[in-house]
Amino acid sequence: MNNNTEKSLFERFLHSQAAGSVVLILAATTAIVWANSSWAELYHNLSHLNIGIVFAGKTYQMGLAHWVKDGLMTIFFFVVGLEIKREVVLGELSSLRKATLPIMAAAGGCIVPAFIYYAFNRTGDVAAGWGIPMATDIAFALGILALFGKRVPIGLKVFLTALAIVDDLMAVVVIALFYTAQIHFNSLIAAGIFLLLFFFAVHYQARRPGLYLIPAIGVWASLMFSGIHATVAGVLIALLIPVKSVIDPHIFFDNISMHMKRLKESGPLTRDSLVFNQKQWESVEHIYLTAEDMIPPGVYLEHYFHGVQAFIILPLFALFSAGVAFNAETLADFPGTVTLGIVFGLVFGKQAGILLFSWLAIVTGMADMPRGVRWSHLWGAGILGGIGFTMSIFISELAFSSQVLVDEAKISIFIASLLAGIAGYSVLKVVLPRDKSFVET
Repeated sequence: MNNNTEKSLFERFLHSQAAGSVVLILAATTAIVWANSSWAELYHNLSHLNIGIVFAGKTYQMGLAHWVKDGLMTIFFFVVGLEIKREVVLGELSSLRKATLPIMAAAGGCIVPAFIYYAFNRTGDVAAGWGIPMATDIAFALGILALFGKRVPIGLKVFLTALAIVDDLMAVVVIALFYTAQIHFNSLIAAGIFLLLFFFAVHYQARRPGLYLIPAIGVWASLMFSGIHATVAGVLIALLIPVKSVIDPHIFFDNISMHMKRLKESGPLTRDSLVFNQKQWESVEHIYLTAEDMIPPGVYLEHYFHGVQAFIILPLFALFSAGVAFNAETLADFPGTVTLGIVFGLVFGKQAGILLFSWLAIVTGMADMPRGVRWSHLWGAGILGGIGFTMSIFISELAFSSQVLVDEAKISIFIASLLAGIAGYSVLKVVLPRDKSFVET
């Protein structure tokens, strides 16, 4: 793939992130207004609308909001998993030298905010929220960065993207290890069996979608009953999908050439002849299947589902998660220690951790500063890392059993993300070069 094609794909990716973040804001705003309007009861009833199935005489059902958070969000984590694997195999995490800076930056951006939160909330139920300020919302962070267009060095875009992806991986690990109440090993074994079936379908390049879909649903359902959050299934499945072509280019060219030759020798090709000429049909089918094998499955699925998650799944998640009612009970002790831990963790802890650990990686010689990027640029990107939103809200609902604490956490996440977004934009507006020709592309 040439540089122009790579840039085109990357620019389209950033553009969809920017557009998706706008839709996300509209969905979150709608949820807040709706939950505090005269139609608040309708919002509550819709969120708790039970949907399920009856199987073997037993009813399995969840509220609509839970279907979004435990079901549709699995696709979000699936895309996250595809992004992680692509970066590890082909991208900025594919070598130790390239991966060191974003990994170190992400580690600092997780560790420092967690410690800041813990400093405010050492005991009691509130202590469980230490994972909330660890997360970065890639959609909002890259969306704000995209507002500066060509003023942004490509190295800074790549750095923030890789950092956010490593950050997501750490968040998934935290969810799996620390926000699991009780593990049921029988269900975990069942998940492993379904995962193995999915692996065999991938390994033997099965053509029937059902051979992938049925094991994938089995992994999701088994993890749900195991106690581990069901959305982790999305990441596990994604990691089994190849991000490279499943055939070598020379085999691709040989097969295409051979079947093109057979197609030409089979007689005049028309739209009608394909219906009756078996040789033509077989040649065209082989060309189609060969071309399909040349397209990297992971990259194809990532691009296919990216729009679905950006414009459908995440807005639905925001709609059913951001609806905080600003009543006397919620605001009674606001701002409390949960608020202080989240706001200080996201707004100050993120940028401090990212900068400190990036500095350590560079001064020790483990990593290099990206081309065209300055420390002031990293500072601005570090501030944008404090936009937690999606993943932070997700973790807050796992961390607290008290709805009052969940609501306080969500309000705090909104405030922190807004402050980080404004501060990051303001800093980058000043430090980024104004002359577009200055930026290396």
